[in-house]
Amino acid sequence: MKKPRHRWTILLASVLWLASCTGLAGPSPSPLPASPSATPAPPTPTPKPLAAVVNGEALPLAAFEAEVARFEAAQQALGIDPAAMGDYQAQVLQALIDRLLLAQGARQRGLAPDAADVDSRMETLAEQVGGNEAMGAWLAANGYNLEDFKAALELETLAAQMVSVLASEVPEQAEQVHARHILVASQEEAERLRAEILAGGDFAALAQAHSLDLSTRLAGGDLGWFPRGSLTTPEVEAVAFSLEPGQVSEVVKSEWGFHLVEVLERAGRPLSPQALRRAQEQAVVDWLAAQREQATIEVLIQMP
Repeated sequence: MKKPRHRWTILLASVLWLASCTGLAGPSPSPLPASPSATPAPPTPTPKPLAAVVNGEALPLAAFEAEVARFEAAQQALGIDPAAMGDYQAQVLQALIDRLLLAQGARQRGLAPDAADVDSRMETLAEQVGGNEAMGAWLAANGYNLEDFKAALELETLAAQMVSVLASEVPEQAEQVHARHILVASQEEAERLRAEILAGGDFAALAQAHSLDLSTRLAGGDLGWFPRGSLTTPEVEAVAFSLEPGQVSEVVKSEWGFHLVEVLERAGRPLSPQALRRAQEQAVVDWLAAQREQATIEVLIQMP
């Protein structure tokens, strides 16, 4: 992998040497005073095409196209036809924009990629794929050159650092409720059961007898303790957090049917590992949404 780089270095040195020799071989300067001629401006480098600009930071078109190609190859390796996945190119572009936003957020917090860690990760990858020559082939097969790969790795490291910061800021304890519910098929049945409960009927026994939610029916409709953002039925969750212990809700309609909700307890409690992970993931999602709202993002390509 080092040989091509070496050849290009020699070629560049040769070009510079030849240019200097050409200058020395030119005509001798005139001894007569003459108006100085204007120094010709150096040629303007051709700007690289861009896919987007995020807060003034460029996202090269080549990087986007290479990422799309890698995504397509990964899906095809899984037996999935990318053409059947809808507007996946827009999703790839959004993921690259999100990575830039995360990296920019990391820089704003004074974070920087650890150069030694980046080099170590590159060496580890080289070992995994079978050495430097094999890594050169791997880079080419994945649409990278060495410099682009290192830059992408540094950007990825910054984004990962920002994700870790956001996750660490999520409190490990949150307000939670302990609730139970009954799910039935009609408004009329739910109203009848609610009247029975308010008249002194046993909520758990009625849930065991009538609830259509098989996952909670045997436990008397018990949903256990849960924080906000945990239930798959947001209508039930919203009502549960609006009630005080001992209160029974009005009939709640969802896509599954009609619910009655009773709150048993309410308190601040440590989050379960699963709930904490969900809260951390949501914190990253919310942060990115807020950044997209306030960022200056210019998309310079049209999606097919």
